[in-house]
Amino acid sequence: MIKVMSVFGTRPEAIKMCPLVKQFENEEEIESIVCLTGQHREMLQQVIDIFGTKVHYNLDIMQPRQTLTTITTSVLEKMESVLEKEKPDIVLVHGDTTTSFVAALAAFYQKIPVGHVEAGLRTFDKFSPFPEEMNRCLTGRIASLHFAPTENNKTNLENENIKEEVYVTGNTVIDAFSTTVKKEYEYKDEDLKKIDFTGKRCILMTAHRRENLGEPLQNICNAVKRIVMEYPDIEVVYPVHMNPAVRETAQKILGELDRVHLIHPLDVEDMHNLMARSFLVMTDSGGLQEEAPACGVPVLVLRTETERPEAVEAGTVKVVGVEEDAIFENAKTLLTNTEEYEKMAKAVNPYGDGYASERIAKILIEWNQKK
Repeated sequence: MIKVMSVFGTRPEAIKMCPLVKQFENEEEIESIVCLTGQHREMLQQVIDIFGTKVHYNLDIMQPRQTLTTITTSVLEKMESVLEKEKPDIVLVHGDTTTSFVAALAAFYQKIPVGHVEAGLRTFDKFSPFPEEMNRCLTGRIASLHFAPTENNKTNLENENIKEEVYVTGNTVIDAFSTTVKKEYEYKDEDLKKIDFTGKRCILMTAHRRENLGEPLQNICNAVKRIVMEYPDIEVVYPVHMNPAVRETAQKILGELDRVHLIHPLDVEDMHNLMARSFLVMTDSGGLQEEAPACGVPVLVLRTETERPEAVEAGTVKVVGVEEDAIFENAKTLLTNTEEYEKMAKAVNPYGDGYASERIAKILIEWNQKK
């Protein structure tokens, strides 16, 4: 058997790693160990509960007003004893979080191979997104196995002279939809239950990235305010990040509007099912750029760049920047031009077919046999 330790600590990681862990549990040749860092707490636990994921270790590092430095030092120190005790054959980390980079570093210090799930994403700007771009680049230098969602991601790695053990698998987030999205689903969130969507078009919005704090977020919120004032059939649902800087701006600009619903962050089931029923997604998130197209929902990216250019090329998302007029005009096009809307809604999602977890499990088993 191969002993695989999956390490993650944030809600976005959990959404993409839990389907993989679920697949491992069905494989006779894999012993699966799950270690949470606790970089997020309540938001992370929601996902664990929904997927029924068995957790073996929780480092519980989350602190009030934690910084990148405190996260880094806590994960590095606490991972050491876990790795010494379990001695896994490989440590799997996901994507671009501080948890991912530091868990990979901790494994490297003990000469344990690292597998990087969602490898090869790049913006080629080390400060945008910050610190995610550098986290994934550094993780890529440490990893022995690279599970790239797309051919473009694989090419990025090859251009960095990472040529061995790179596999194109699709993105595991698409696998998650088989667990989360349900036809007759009823929302759990009380605020969501109260919204009357009858005869309305819903825009799902998220905006919270560090580089958007301040004027960019104000521009985003002002654009959304104009959209709601212009189109009486629009309901905007904005699950607002817990960061006070985000909440204050959202409340100040959008708090008094009847058809803008500033609600608490949603669990993954509510989020995925709301997304599947939305007309449009506006976001600065990375994950929603992959998830919404799986539901046939166009995405406007509230950033100046994306590490997911294949979605832009496929036509499922459009990068519209952080200027108020540009955001408003691009949303207006999709709200009024059926042909343009259908072009995006019916474009093929480039992130896979829902079998990424199965592919990764098979690769790990074969890799172990070759050792």
